[in-house]
Amino acid sequence: MPIPPYVAHLRTMVGRELLWMPGVTAVVLRQGRGGLGSPDEVLLVRRSDNGAWTPVTGIVDPGEEPHVTAVREVQEEACVVAEVERLVWVSTTRVVTYPNGDRAQYVDHTFRCRWQSGEPRPGDDESTEAGWFPLDRLPPMTQWHRDRITVAVENPTDVRLGAAPFE
Repeated sequence: MPIPPYVAHLRTMVGRELLWMPGVTAVVLRQGRGGLGSPDEVLLVRRSDNGAWTPVTGIVDPGEEPHVTAVREVQEEACVVAEVERLVWVSTTRVVTYPNGDRAQYVDHTFRCRWQSGEPRPGDDESTEAGWFPLDRLPPMTQWHRDRITVAVENPTDVRLGAAPFE
């Protein structure tokens, strides 16, 4: 998976050591083709590095606002235009060890987003598939990602802080 140039530069200095980085999860929701009411579909991408289905995720570029990152990543990874409705959760991920041995941990900003336009398809080499999934028929995925979808759908009035509310 490609990494932002600034992260690649950091890696030349720190090697595979743990990097602490800002990240986003964009939970893009839309009403199904059936009509009005609450959202009933979520945009998911299949990651090219591990084959897992997830909401769109990404790393915040230096100086970039996290909500702008969410919109950018959705466009880049799934060719969909989305609008951020609100921040719903801020938490720290577990340490991630990538196949090449790089280690990272993220402060994740989970945003509830609304679909504006576009039909999902892979927009870069980070995803092999992209599509809409009914909320009641999600493909297998980590509990971490399911929790983020659940919180975005619930649309709490206050931003959730810290560890998963369902653990």
